[in-house]
Amino acid sequence: MQTIGVIGAGLMGNGIAHVSALAGYDVILSDVEMARAEAARATIAKNLGRGVSKGLVTQGDADAAMTRISLTTDSAAFAAADLVIEAATESEAVKVKIFAGLTPHLKAGALIATNTSSISITRLAAATDRPERFTGLHFFNPVPLMTLVEIIPGLATSAQTKAAMHGFAAKIGKTAIEAADSPAFIVNRILCPMLNEAIFALGEGVGSVTDIDAGLKLGANHPMGPLTLADFVGLDTLLSIMRVMQEATGDPKYRPAPLLVKYVEAGWYGKKSGRGFYDYSGAEPVPTR
Repeated sequence: MQTIGVIGAGLMGNGIAHVSALAGYDVILSDVEMARAEAARATIAKNLGRGVSKGLVTQGDADAAMTRISLTTDSAAFAAADLVIEAATESEAVKVKIFAGLTPHLKAGALIATNTSSISITRLAAATDRPERFTGLHFFNPVPLMTLVEIIPGLATSAQTKAAMHGFAAKIGKTAIEAADSPAFIVNRILCPMLNEAIFALGEGVGSVTDIDAGLKLGANHPMGPLTLADFVGLDTLLSIMRVMQEATGDPKYRPAPLLVKYVEAGWYGKKSGRGFYDYSGAEPVPTR
């Protein structure tokens, strides 16, 4: 495995491209618009530069990583890829459409992985021409700093494909855990209902943004409060995950908090949009309620 394709140049996609290029892989990074892909490459360069300034990466390694990244808007560019990782928005319809346009261009032995945080791997794999070569490969934000990756085999995923994903995770410096193909897998199955409950508590006036976040940081020894973390995850992504879990299980305990729905309807997606449970327009985040 030498060439990695990454579809989606957003927060997760540029992070996956970053760690893959730094590990020595040639990376093809795509998005629907070249401007987005170019912005992602600029972000990678900035983050690598930060690593150099902190002594985490040498300048030579950072420069070499940047030379390994090529940009495209055309799925035909993935003909050389050994593994393509889809990191588009958390929408099953969007992902299925991407796979339909991707698979005709792939070589026979190429593997496909999805960075979905909640959607059925088996169902997504069935939308491709190679379900035995398809897995979930769920990274965590920010990808260059978070050491965990979840590997989620689908019903048809082969042992060879699963082993290849474990090898890839090790080479890019990640610790892999293996999760069953169950809604939201391991981490988000536990984490997202907690974040959703924090939003219920805020909406019901149990505590303020500041007090809820301080309560979990100090009382549960969490490094980040749940509302801050929800803003980092993306409130639109959190809402999608809760809806997937509710629909897949039929369990009302996964009902999205009304305040979460309202914020997403307002376009308040958290840090990436500049406003969520905190306002990020100033030098320091300020609670919005």
